[in-house]
Amino acid sequence: MVIDDSRKSIRSVNYTYPWPSVIRLSRFVNVPYKKVVLSRKNILRRDAYKCGYCGRGDLQLTIDHVIPKAKGGTDSWENLITACTLCNNKKGDRTPDEAKMLLLNRPFKPSHIMFIKNVVGKLDEKWKPYLYLS
Repeated sequence: MVIDDSRKSIRSVNYTYPWPSVIRLSRFVNVPYKKVVLSRKNILRRDAYKCGYCGRGDLQLTIDHVIPKAKGGTDSWENLITACTLCNNKKGDRTPDEAKMLLLNRPFKPSHIMFIKNVVGKLDEKWKPYLYLS
């Protein structure tokens, strides 16, 4: 154990042990690279369920191709973004520049660490040096 969580403990009949927050392994365990699958659900999660053009999250959301497929756009992390139906219809089959719409965030390929943060909720600050997030 490298760091314990002082708010919790593990108890047995005779002993109390510190609750581990970060554990160092004594030998290397090979974990294969976790690939995040490109899916509608994961694009919505990456974009925090908010439109990439207006920032609203209270409207029905769709997935938009930043560069439309008709203009050579692909189904990739870097070309797909969450959009509300109003913005998606306004943009139509044009690029954001052609539609005179500002893209609030550039679409990107997320790492599996980003999705760990979403599942766990708030990430413990003590974990950051070990997750390469500092």
